[in-house]
Amino acid sequence: MAAAFSSDGEAALRRQLCAAVAPAPRSDLDGFYEMDRAAAFVRDSGFRKVALQFPDELLADAGEVAGRMEAATGAEMYVLGDTTYGSCCVDEVAAEHVGAEAVLHYGPACLSPCRKLPVLHIFGQQPLDVGRCTEAFRELYPEQQSRVVVLYDVVYAHAMGDLEQQLCPKYPNIIFSRLLPGDPPGPALPGEERKFGRQFSVEAAGGLQDYAMFYVGAEGLALTSFMLTWNCCPFSSFNPVTGCGRRETLNVNRALMRRLYLVERARDASVVGILVGTLGVAGYLTLLQHLRELLCRAGKRSYTLAVGKPNPAKLANFLEVDIFVLVACAQNSLLDSGDFYRPVVTPYELELACNPAREWTGNYLTDFRDLLPGACAHVELPPAAPAAEAVPDVSLITGKMRATHLCGPLTSQSPPSTALACRDQTRALAEISPAASFLESRSWRGLEQQLGQTPVSKAVQGRRGIAIAYEDEGCEQP
Repeated sequence: MAAAFSSDGEAALRRQLCAAVAPAPRSDLDGFYEMDRAAAFVRDSGFRKVALQFPDELLADAGEVAGRMEAATGAEMYVLGDTTYGSCCVDEVAAEHVGAEAVLHYGPACLSPCRKLPVLHIFGQQPLDVGRCTEAFRELYPEQQSRVVVLYDVVYAHAMGDLEQQLCPKYPNIIFSRLLPGDPPGPALPGEERKFGRQFSVEAAGGLQDYAMFYVGAEGLALTSFMLTWNCCPFSSFNPVTGCGRRETLNVNRALMRRLYLVERARDASVVGILVGTLGVAGYLTLLQHLRELLCRAGKRSYTLAVGKPNPAKLANFLEVDIFVLVACAQNSLLDSGDFYRPVVTPYELELACNPAREWTGNYLTDFRDLLPGACAHVELPPAAPAAEAVPDVSLITGKMRATHLCGPLTSQSPPSTALACRDQTRALAEISPAASFLESRSWRGLEQQLGQTPVSKAVQGRRGIAIAYEDEGCEQP
C-alpha cells in the first residue's frame, strides 16, 4: 500500500533523459533580433570579441543568431548561456571571462547603466495589437482631456510610434515616455522625469500628481516598481498577451505598509547581511561602502555575502543574520521575502531604519543610485550626539527599548577597540563577533581537521552506484 503514495525514487534516478525538441525557428529572425542594427554596432566600433546575452526563453535562437552575426561582422561571438544574477541586467562579469569588448543584450532589460563595457540592447519585437490597445485606452479614459503618461515594457517599444499616431490626435494631453539606456547626458530639466531608463516631461502645474499612468505590458516586477515609485498616480494597464485592459487594483498603501513593517524589522536587527545582487550596475561598489558605513554608524554588524541569485535555501545557511539587504537593480530589489527565514529589505528601507536624518515622505525609491552621495535623494548622516542627549527609541514590533547608536567616524582619538580579546594563557588573540559566537554555540559545526589525531590509512575501493542502490547492496549479510 505504501507504494501507491510514495516510491523509492530509483526509477526517477535511473531514467534516461532525451533531448527536448527544439522550437520552430522564427519566421523573421533578422527583424526580431534587429540583425542589421546589431551588425552595424559591431562593425562601426571595430569590436573583435562580442558577448551575446540571451534570457532563458530566447536561448534556443542563440546559435543561429551568433552564426549570422559572425558572418556579417567577422567578429567572434560568445553566447552567455547562464547569467549570474537577473537576466534583465547586463552580465559584465561573464563577458569579461572571454575577454569580450562589448555586449549585445537580448530580451527584457532594466536599462541600468553599466560600469565598463559598451552595451547594445536588442529588446526583441514582441507582437502588439495596436488597434485593440487603442480601444482599451479609450475605454479606460473616455475623457479626451485626460492627462496620461504612457509607460511600456521594452519589448513593445517598436510599436509605440503606431500607438502614438492613434492616440495623440484625440488626446492632446497624453505623454509617451522614451527609453533612455545608460546615464542620460546633462541634468534633468524642470518637470522632467528620468527613472528606470525612461524619460518624459510633464507640463501640468501640479506636476506628476495631475497625471494617470497607462502601462503596456504584462503584470510583473516592472509594473510593481512603477506603482510603488509613482504611488501618487492612478495606474491602468493593457496586457498584450490577453488583449485586456484594466485598472490596477493593487493596494499600493497596503504594499507600502508591508515595506514599512520591514523597516521596523531592520531597526531591531543587530546583524545585517548585505547581499550582492549585481556586479554590473554602475555604482554598486559605492553603495556597498555606503551601507557598511551606515550600519557601522548605527551600531550594527554587517557581513557582505555573494550568493548569486538569492533563494530561501541559500539564505537559511546564515542563521546568525537578523535581516538581509539586497543590492540589485530597480526591478530585482523588490524581493518578496515571505518564504525566507529572514526578511530581505531594499537599500532605501535600510536607510529609513538607520539614518535618523531621513524621514518617510511618501515617495518610495527603488533605484539605489538615488541614495548615493551627490544624487537627488541623498541624505547626509547627522553628527554623533552624546549618549546623554540620545532620544529613547521603542520598537514598534517588540515594544522594548532599542539601544541608540550613532557612532562618529573612526579617528585617532577613538578609544581602543574591544573586538579583540585574549583567548588563552598563550596571549593569542581572538576576534569577537556575533557570527563567531553563534557558530561556537552550534551543536553541529561541520568537519573538523583534528590534525595529528586521525591515523593514516591506505586508500581502499569504495562502493559503486548511487546512494539509493549501491551495486553491492544486499550482498553483505547482517
